[in-house]
Amino acid sequence: MTPYLELLRHVVTEGEHVPTRAVLQSTGEKISAVSVFGYQMRVPLAGGFPLLTTKKVSFHNVIHELVWFLRGSTNVRYLQEHNVRIWDQWADPDGNLGPVYGLQWRGFPGQSWPAGEPVSFDQMAQVLADIAAVRDDPAASPRRRLIVSAWNPPQVAAMGLPPCHTLFQFGVLPRGRLSCHLYARSIDAFLGLPYNLASYAALTHLVAAMTGLAPHEVLISFGDLHVYSNHLDAVREQLASGHQAYVVYP
Repeated sequence: MTPYLELLRHVVTEGEHVPTRAVLQSTGEKISAVSVFGYQMRVPLAGGFPLLTTKKVSFHNVIHELVWFLRGSTNVRYLQEHNVRIWDQWADPDGNLGPVYGLQWRGFPGQSWPAGEPVSFDQMAQVLADIAAVRDDPAASPRRRLIVSAWNPPQVAAMGLPPCHTLFQFGVLPRGRLSCHLYARSIDAFLGLPYNLASYAALTHLVAAMTGLAPHEVLISFGDLHVYSNHLDAVREQLASGHQAYVVYP
């Protein structure tokens, strides 16, 4: 996983210390982060699946969270039924999170133009249809519009957690290949990124299988990319070991 190691090294060597809102649960102490603004990583998918093996990444959590997004869910009940607790802290007492990823992906709320009538737009259904159209005709008009957005500005304040991975775009490439380019406004490089990378790799495999294409690459462009100060020793240990791995398909 050379791209991930290079990313960690870039944050540690080029980043600047910034204050954050994060608090250590054990002591109540506020912690800072080492942060850079603007970076991109490219991870090929043809050689295997990009799941880190030198730190714990729960593939169970990755897949159930992705299914939860694709179901259009905004309540943690489904996750809890599958022993996934990563969203619990942002849910209200009834398990609701507001208009988070699932709603935006599968029923983006908006208004028609010019009538101004309320609409609920299924972005995932549309992008699947558009990918199939571009597969059959590479010059089809949706070719550069294969986009799904989770960022809905009027609703951000109502979300339990505003989307960190805000928008992704698919690319249908020559020779029947599919890539996915994610834009993330804010990512914890040590804890969050390994999950995000695995999730979008899985999504790319899934969409490729549904549209008769071959998964090619995941690209991630970052806004605020950071490592919290209490994770710096662990990051340096990873960099010193030099060992990151793909889970390679047999």
